[in-house]
Amino acid sequence: MGRGAPSSAPPVLLLLLLLLWAERPRGAELTFELPDSAKQCFHEEVDQGVKFSLDYQVVITGGHYDVDCYVEDPLGNTIYRETKKQYDSFTHRAEVKGVYQFCFSNEFSTFSHKTVYFDFQVGDEPPILPDMGNRVTALTQPVLLFCL
Repeated sequence: MGRGAPSSAPPVLLLLLLLLWAERPRGAELTFELPDSAKQCFHEEVDQGVKFSLDYQVVITGGHYDVDCYVEDPLGNTIYRETKKQYDSFTHRAEVKGVYQFCFSNEFSTFSHKTVYFDFQVGDEPPILPDMGNRVTALTQPVLLFCL
């Protein structure tokens, strides 16, 4: 290689990095203002068979600290709905590929805005240590209790 010629990583290394990046769970965390009498929706494409989760919480201000929340699949079916909740979690495995929509509503409130935090994750989290599912550790070891 001559001077000034760009260096490049071996194609195998680039392919490995691409595969590792593709296997990572993806998602979004956001804190946003939800005005009174308003609704805010978010959209995410999810492949069939992939698990996704939504955690949310009303974090600051706003009357009773509650919102309505629902999740719709790409066919328009409601797969989760809760009303007037301060926080909740929802996990689902996508039955169809497409754009899933999740919405937060403060339409029932006519005078107080809310601040909402959510964390939406797509994909399975890999174990922190390899073989964690197959080993007995101090945290997973059964405990025997004796009663007198």
